[in-house]
Amino acid sequence: MLANKEKDQDKHPVFKTKLTFGERASDVITQFCGTWKFIISVLVFIAVWMSINMLAWLSHWDPYPFILLNFILSCLAAMQAPIILMSQNREAQRDRIQAKYDYQVNRKSEREIENMQKDLDEIKGLIHETHEMIKNSKKI
Repeated sequence: MLANKEKDQDKHPVFKTKLTFGERASDVITQFCGTWKFIISVLVFIAVWMSINMLAWLSHWDPYPFILLNFILSCLAAMQAPIILMSQNREAQRDRIQAKYDYQVNRKSEREIENMQKDLDEIKGLIHETHEMIKNSKKI
């Protein structure tokens, strides 16, 4: 529970915005459609559909070339494609924002490192001067 809270705090403010129903739905559908569970369930559905239609004695609601099954699968593909694209567009938008945020953090870190390097150079110079002064005072 604590890890999730820390994760939420690390997120960029844009990622904390509330998603619309369509955005949440496209993410869930895309997440499910990209699994083996989905692929196997579609294959089982097709096998059951074809088996029932081939073995049915009285009512063949979709005889052999399975036109209705073809239509259903075409509709599934026609709906899946734009939903997956919507989800990918949102992911690309999140990636762009994250990359921009990372770039800003990197630039800030670079400036801080440059400042630290200047401070170190100054300290080295002071140490060198002090060392020279001690050396010269011992000679006198």
